[in-house]
Amino acid sequence: MPVIKKRMSNGEISITVTDESGTPVAVVSAFLAYLSARECSPNTSIAYAHDLSHWWQFLAAQHLSWYEIRPVHTVEFLRFLRRVTTLHRSRCTGPRLAVVDNGELHAALAPSTINRILAAVSSFYQFAILTDQYRWLNPIEKSADFATERVSERHRPAMDRASWQRPMRRRLAVRSVIRVPRPLSTYQVKSLLAALRSQRDLALVRLMLDGGLRPGEALALKLEDISYGHRRVVVRCRNDHPKGVRAKSRFERVVDLYEPATLTALNEYVIAHRPTDGGSPFVFLVGGRGQRRAEPLSYAALAKLFSRACRRADIHEPWVSPHALRHTHASRMWDAGMRELTLQKRLGHASPESTRMYTKVSDRAVVADYRRALGLDTLDIDQHSRDHPVRHAS
Repeated sequence: MPVIKKRMSNGEISITVTDESGTPVAVVSAFLAYLSARECSPNTSIAYAHDLSHWWQFLAAQHLSWYEIRPVHTVEFLRFLRRVTTLHRSRCTGPRLAVVDNGELHAALAPSTINRILAAVSSFYQFAILTDQYRWLNPIEKSADFATERVSERHRPAMDRASWQRPMRRRLAVRSVIRVPRPLSTYQVKSLLAALRSQRDLALVRLMLDGGLRPGEALALKLEDISYGHRRVVVRCRNDHPKGVRAKSRFERVVDLYEPATLTALNEYVIAHRPTDGGSPFVFLVGGRGQRRAEPLSYAALAKLFSRACRRADIHEPWVSPHALRHTHASRMWDAGMRELTLQKRLGHASPESTRMYTKVSDRAVVADYRRALGLDTLDIDQHSRDHPVRHAS
């Protein structure tokens, strides 16, 4: 089922899912309008539309209507998704499931993608129940996750009860690997910074590396958000970027920047290299002499400049992306001794679970127990670390 995206005159994106005859699916259009009314990101609505297109393909193959679905059909849908192939390039670095079609191998959907599709279908039926269009139970229901209650207090994280949300789990799901973040090594960071060709790119990359900003947060910064005297930037929630850039989180926060190199790079770009003829309030703009000069930088432009810098720096790992700079910052802060709560506030995470993924890279409690088990004290370990520095696999 095709997903049609159109940019309206007011800058908003219109998303439509059509059936086999090319007719828009009314109930899906209503659901997408509901997401828009909830102020969901356009990227979120587009992802839901593509996920629901898989659901409508399954319904067409089974000759079913969406309101005739019962929980037994969702098991068949799971089998259907395991046979779906994708042409998109994946950043997965390990083995992946493949589907054989007419003697040819095709990449199958990743488990995380399948779980996201199931979550989208569950949200759609929750909307249908809310609007009194579906009078049965949600076919992909969720239940309370009692697994954490069986973990002893000694092994529970310090912030286990800090979230107001009750742990939930979807009954129909695919087992997936929970991976730890991959920070850039010190050598990779130095190589990447040396490969940047402009002052704008250097300021942008350093801001994400030393401030832990998401790509959307850095691109959406305005001049008024930078406080050089206080050495900080304010990350605000805005929806007025002409290229559709917006912050992921709804929580505004203040990010302190005490790294002199970052503030110097940002100050030099704003004063000497940033175009001023367009009157744009955004910090990072397109340079040069082309037609798009002085326009705010987009996601695609950031991905392109970062990819070129990685090629010049001889960094070819598929997991290295602009978001890896945020992973690198968070891992560095945790290794340097920042507490979990303060790291959560600095990164702007709404849930401690998002912050906890960085604590798994180097769990200080595990390391301390390991030292005691070996009979080594802190001085022995620190001396060994200085003599034999650990290098990340490249």
